[in-house]
Amino acid sequence: MLKKVLGGLNKRKVKVFSLFLVCSFLAWFLSNLSEAYESRATFDLNYKNLPDTLLLGNNATNTIEAKLRTSGFQFLYYNFFNKRVDVDLSEVERENSNYILTENALKKQMERQLSQNISLIDLDRNQLILDLYQVASKEVPIKPKLNLEFEQNYILEGEPLITPNVVLVKGPKNEIDTLKAIYTSSIEITGVSSDFSKDILLVFPKQLSNTIFSINRANVSGKVVKFSEKVFEVPIQVINLPEGYEVNTFPNSVNVLCKATIERLKELSIQDFQAIADYKLINGANDNTLFLKITKKPSNVYDVKLLENKVNFILEQK
Repeated sequence: MLKKVLGGLNKRKVKVFSLFLVCSFLAWFLSNLSEAYESRATFDLNYKNLPDTLLLGNNATNTIEAKLRTSGFQFLYYNFFNKRVDVDLSEVERENSNYILTENALKKQMERQLSQNISLIDLDRNQLILDLYQVASKEVPIKPKLNLEFEQNYILEGEPLITPNVVLVKGPKNEIDTLKAIYTSSIEITGVSSDFSKDILLVFPKQLSNTIFSINRANVSGKVVKFSEKVFEVPIQVINLPEGYEVNTFPNSVNVLCKATIERLKELSIQDFQAIADYKLINGANDNTLFLKITKKPSNVYDVKLLENKVNFILEQK
């Protein structure tokens, strides 16, 4: 019974001693962390304010190491997390063929971003060499890749509308000079009978590794209207006849099919069309066929075509 009591007391003393030991260690640890130290910390670089005539290359320096004087608490934080520092590239200088930020300029930028209880002593380099290169810029038109299948008697009014219709391209002059147009990804819409609007990704050439584009998508829309058809019987006019001759064609008129909205078809007459046969284009003296073509057609219609493209004729002397 006595041994059990003594054993319990000993275990209690060990627990109390361990608790005091842990508390003492923590007090010592916190006391030391509150003191100032000199040590090194790594910062991630975030480049900003890039001049319009320059681009940042793929081999840019991403981190920098700095010697600091601050409390142990701050260094403990840096041991777990890299702190980000902004690098203002508007202060970049050209030295021979390199673009640099001097140590003095870089220190000033970093000091403005550090807390007041942190002193910047030194950097791991005396200048920051930047992977920058000169660029040109130009606007390149955007063209849609459209495959539309319309319902019967429906058609696209005018051209598709692209918003925006250009993309600003920046890159080495020898790269962007090869660009004539940027295309959208393929658009396929079936059963079209009403207006449409779609946001579509742009497709950029993969070989332009140093070129950047201001946008990566555009909106493609179109106005879809219902149309009708009407046949106009248009008189045939023969041109370039031999002097002293006249010609009779069989028939003397041709049917012209016009597609437009119903409202527009109501406004049209045969005077809006002209069908011509050119006598100079006959193949020989024994040829009695004239080929026809439309030389005049109205605006704001979707299609105009001849239903017959040739007629017979008889040449007669006046």
